[in-house]
Amino acid sequence: MKRRQRRRLAFFPLYSMSDLAFLLLIFIMLISLINYRDAITIDYAQGQTAQKVDAGTNLEIWINRSGDLYVKGVAHDPSIIGQYIEQTLLEDADTRVHIIADRDTPFENVQAVLGILQTQEHHLVSFVVKND
Repeated sequence: MKRRQRRRLAFFPLYSMSDLAFLLLIFIMLISLINYRDAITIDYAQGQTAQKVDAGTNLEIWINRSGDLYVKGVAHDPSIIGQYIEQTLLEDADTRVHIIADRDTPFENVQAVLGILQTQEHHLVSFVVKND
């Protein structure tokens, strides 16, 4: 009498799949945060000469055409922005302040931010423009 041989079922080790899924999840989360930036839609001013600066420690102040001031995508009053700049400079004195203003922004709105920086005696200020 012949005995029937049982077929062996294929065995896939599933305990390593959870590790793989976890690593894949971490990878996707890190990649998605690389270019995360809260930006206000503005029309950049034209620049004739430009200088590239290191993007290490920058504080970006956005000014739209109606004169609203934004820091990290959140609208603020000029007085609160002054306190925010002061706090940032206390943490790192080498922070470069980037002023990003719409082309049609009245200069009085830009001057308000410059006045705040002048009273705080901050000298690392850049105006961000579009260079063709």
